Amino acid sequence: MRDSMLVSLENAGIFRSNKWLVRGVSMGVEPGEIVTLIGPNGSGKSTTAKLALGVLATDEGMASRKEKLRASYVPQKLKLSPTLPLSVARFLCLTNKADRHQITAALRATETDHLAAEQMVNLSGGEFQRVLLARAILCSPEFLVLDEPVQGVDFNGELALYKLIEDIRNRLDCGILLISHDLHVVMSTTDRVICLNGHVCCSGTPANVASSAEFKSLFGERAASGLAFYEHRHDHEHRPDGSIETRDSAPDGRRGPEGGVSPPPASQKISSANPANPNRNNQDKVNQDV
Repeated sequence: MRDSMLVSLENAGIFRSNKWLVRGVSMGVEPGEIVTLIGPNGSGKSTTAKLALGVLATDEGMASRKEKLRASYVPQKLKLSPTLPLSVARFLCLTNKADRHQITAALRATETDHLAAEQMVNLSGGEFQRVLLARAILCSPEFLVLDEPVQGVDFNGELALYKLIEDIRNRLDCGILLISHDLHVVMSTTDRVICLNGHVCCSGTPANVASSAEFKSLFGERAASGLAFYEHRHDHEHRPDGSIETRDSAPDGRRGPEGGVSPPPASQKISSANPANPNRNNQDKVNQDV
């Protein structure tokens, strides 16, 4: 494993109930990098994340992690009893040795400080996910694993959460392993995509993966051809506390339509023939299975 790597998998595999859940998986996550695992249900995304965290041991291959790595995990689902009296602030204290200042800072970072006294069972889907993120960043993790972090959140909420995840990456310079089945939404946030179906089908930038034969085979030609590579332009934002933050114009001076989304000029669109990298890393080559 390279010194810069937080976690690394080399030909890693898990064998359970007489079958391989995943096999031959090689990947790594560096500080400040967002890596997204995509794939159909049952493709091994959560299993691969647990291998990276060290929750599961490999039956084949190798998993390596930085020594004394500070890691946090946001699960795909967390069910709380509706009869359990548990405030947001109290929830953040569970299994965490955090003081009031740390809790306040985490809530502010996820724009949920106004919910500190609210009961967890009363939160909306987006508020609940933000509180889970606040709890995850209490320890200032170097490595953060997010398993389907936008479940139960509407489309506008998804965009806001992915923007928040990007802000957390920038603030903490942590490596993030993000699990998703929707490349359409995560494409503007992620640096690298790894497409799984029991093994690594392909990997690279979102644009390259979406144009690959392996992606089209898994998700269909229609899904690949309909993947819109555009930037979201909003003339306002709905903040978690219900207030609206307005902006006079988009970053390039263009006003978006009433719906808040304005596609870029044709010269800025990314085509599969010449996929410019919209992310931080410039990894133009798609690594494909042979």
